[in-house]
Amino acid sequence: MQAASGIALADVTAVYNGPEGDLWELIMGQQIHIGGLKSTLDLSQRAGIQAGSKGVDLCCCNGAGMRALVKLCNVGSMIGVDATETVVARGRQRCKDEGVDDRVRFVLADVCANGLPGGAADFVWGEDAWCYVADKATLVSEAARLVRVGGTVAFTDWVEGSAGLTSGEADRFLGFMKFPTLESIPGYSKLLERNGCRVTAAEDTQRFASYMELYINMIDMQLTYDALRIVGFNMGMMELLASEMAFLRDLARAGKVAQGRFIAVK
Repeated sequence: MQAASGIALADVTAVYNGPEGDLWELIMGQQIHIGGLKSTLDLSQRAGIQAGSKGVDLCCCNGAGMRALVKLCNVGSMIGVDATETVVARGRQRCKDEGVDDRVRFVLADVCANGLPGGAADFVWGEDAWCYVADKATLVSEAARLVRVGGTVAFTDWVEGSAGLTSGEADRFLGFMKFPTLESIPGYSKLLERNGCRVTAAEDTQRFASYMELYINMIDMQLTYDALRIVGFNMGMMELLASEMAFLRDLARAGKVAQGRFIAVK
């Protein structure tokens, strides 16, 4: 597992309490994960998420994934946990606006100390957000604690690819993204197994590079003014963003970073 020094939960919440979070939402939409709704529905289908079931989304951001699950997959109810006040408040309002606030509840908390009851969820969910959590072992332990026996842990996440990162590449990547640690596909599989889960899928979605190219093109070809407005018309920051996103794309093309998909049964 790759790790960065000096990046803490406060740094992560600062991103999503500020303009960086708004910039990611501009580029990726409300579903701030690679693949958007297509990824959500794909993961739901592969994991066998049932209508009427109860789920917990760890690092739920604004809750777009939860809204998709209850509206399009007929999930009975969702509880989302996130430590960033801005996105939780935004998510609550969006759930109200979309008429699903009776089925989606938010908890403002550290996902590793969420206070939710154990064994009460039919499934635990995550989408490209566990990379922001420093203590992956505790996070996976919490996922296993929250889900009932026979239930499912299903998530996607940004991971180190099979080609591996050099120390310099890891420092640059984690520093830009504000990831305190970065797990690998084998690493997550081992953590799930250690917590009594049988892994049924642990794989590279093969989406990362093409979607990063899409985001770069969107900023360059369509959303330039919108992005500039969010960053206070700071051209230097825009140039830095373009450079770092190209770096992420190139890492993915080289097999050094990926979007991993994981499904496990407790």
